[in-house]
Amino acid sequence: MKKIEAIIKPFKLDEVREALSEIGISGLTVTEVKGFGRQKGHTELYRGAEYVVDFLPKIKIEIVVKSETTEAAIDAIIKAARTGKIGDGKIFVMPVEQVVRIRTGETNEAAI
Repeated sequence: MKKIEAIIKPFKLDEVREALSEIGISGLTVTEVKGFGRQKGHTELYRGAEYVVDFLPKIKIEIVVKSETTEAAIDAIIKAARTGKIGDGKIFVMPVEQVVRIRTGETNEAAI
């Protein structure tokens, strides 16, 4: 099993969710986060004063999938989240040792 964390632009969330749903992934966790990479923030004007926004709003999606589904999930996220512009995001993949569904006690792949 693998845990996939994807940091994407907020307006791409619905497209990514639909793409994951199409390949059979129904459960995911979404968190509103802030950060920056190569974008390094941007300058905004508020009431005549210019200020720098260092951290940009992003969305973090977390899913746990069977190892054989990992590449399909990554491809779906890439196709749905890509705009071709800087700041499209990143995908991180980590191994998962154990999963337990609290309600039923099911473990590992049965709990996904």
